[in-house]
Amino acid sequence: MAIESESALVERLRAGDPDAVAALFDRHADRIHQHCHRLTADRADAEDATAQTFLEVWRHRDRVREHDGSALPWLYGVATNVCRNLTRGRRRHLRAVGRIGPEPAQPDHADAVTDQLSTEQRVHDVLEAIARLPERERDVIALVAWTGLSYEQAATALDVPVGTVRSRLSRARRRLATLAPEGPAA
Repeated sequence: MAIESESALVERLRAGDPDAVAALFDRHADRIHQHCHRLTADRADAEDATAQTFLEVWRHRDRVREHDGSALPWLYGVATNVCRNLTRGRRRHLRAVGRIGPEPAQPDHADAVTDQLSTEQRVHDVLEAIARLPERERDVIALVAWTGLSYEQAATALDVPVGTVRSRLSRARRRLATLAPEGPAA
């Protein structure tokens, strides 16, 4: 059986075929999940964001765009917005909980999660440095550096000119170099 082209899937999606969004999910969910995990630094949030991304794809199927015969750049743009909204909502929730008072003490499970915490701390440190960048530059870093999109694909995902992607990435790299607490590891 021949594999259906992405263009054909996009046309079916625009026509309202629910099997088309399922096929796009099957093709791209892993990449979208990785992208969401990088943006949120939390597996559960990444799973939620991935599911929400494909719900948004279905809701806005009339807006789907292709770049070089692929919907993936557009999907990355949708996922970036979903993660941004999720993160914003999480910050609001944490502020509200902070006004209520401290959480009760939780049991210590340090022995079981030491390796995971170490990895998550490194991811957190990187994300913290990136979080200090302007939102536009963070989006470009996420799409070009983390997901490997070309400048043209990132421009499609963000709906900006290619030159804007290049300049934002250049500024982001310069700023990250000054934000890094230590030089690069050898």
